[in-house]
Amino acid sequence: MDFIHPSWLQIYIDKESKEFLQEHRIQELLNKYCKFLPVPIQFGKEKVWETVEGEKDKDGNDKKIEVEKDRIINNTDPLWKRKPADCTDEDYKNFYRELYPMTLDEPLFQIHLNVDYPFNLTGILYFPKVNKKVEVQKDKIQLYSNQVFFIFSVEGIVPEFLTLLHGVIDSPDIPLNVSRSYLQSDSSVKKISNYIMRKVADKLEELFKKDRKAFEAKWDDIKVFIEYGMISEEKFYERATKFNLFKNVDGKYFTADEYKGHVEKEQTDKDKKLIYLYANNEDEQHPYIVSAKEKGYDVLLMDGLLDSHFINTLEQKFADTRFLRVDSD
Repeated sequence: MDFIHPSWLQIYIDKESKEFLQEHRIQELLNKYCKFLPVPIQFGKEKVWETVEGEKDKDGNDKKIEVEKDRIINNTDPLWKRKPADCTDEDYKNFYRELYPMTLDEPLFQIHLNVDYPFNLTGILYFPKVNKKVEVQKDKIQLYSNQVFFIFSVEGIVPEFLTLLHGVIDSPDIPLNVSRSYLQSDSSVKKISNYIMRKVADKLEELFKKDRKAFEAKWDDIKVFIEYGMISEEKFYERATKFNLFKNVDGKYFTADEYKGHVEKEQTDKDKKLIYLYANNEDEQHPYIVSAKEKGYDVLLMDGLLDSHFINTLEQKFADTRFLRVDSD
């Protein structure tokens, strides 16, 4: 059988698809699908400056000349393939910029996944800054299999609340090209999902215990993730009770047990129910907040994206407890 030499190969394209002959369009596709392939991908040439060894310019500096080199468009050794101990904070920030070059904000922190038994999974998940007034995007985690890109959506593979995170998951053990319902029932995927949820809970608890002040400083940005998880995942709720925080209108933070002890004496009604007063709009409800504080009551600030849903969850979980808006009757 005769083989065709690559230089003889001609590929034809129809008129409606001429955009795929444009260099910037090809570059865009290569960046999307080949960005982290494990073998170098060359696309065109690029000009770079190289130092000429042993030569100086007229100012006494190392002499540099402009040369043309093959342009390699992919990173064959992405950060998620390395061991966490070999990565610095700056490495993680640089990789985040590599994943999302149009994003100006830096991530709050990251979780490096690296396990090879009972399944193979690597990846880096970032907690992004979230504007509470903007709808959260859920298509920022890229799914790979042995560095081959497949899709941006990981719904069905990780718990729903973790689809709010950014980053990369790489696993050859996730069955691809199957329905989402099949994914949700696959035993390997369930193990991977539970592992990721546990690692996220471990990281959050570690941050809380290691430096509570720093954790509190990040609270407004990470509370949406934690509340979403506590609302939707019972296992995560049980873990998160250790580091979930209540914030009052004075900017003070409490765990659930701490806050109960803080208000129990003054805010228990005649039916022996503990009353949690809260404001969901500090400016509009300011007179009511002042009135409540004058009576010796404490007022929580619950003005986040999910706080109304979260209150429903807490009322079901907390025995003999009611949440009342500060301006209610």
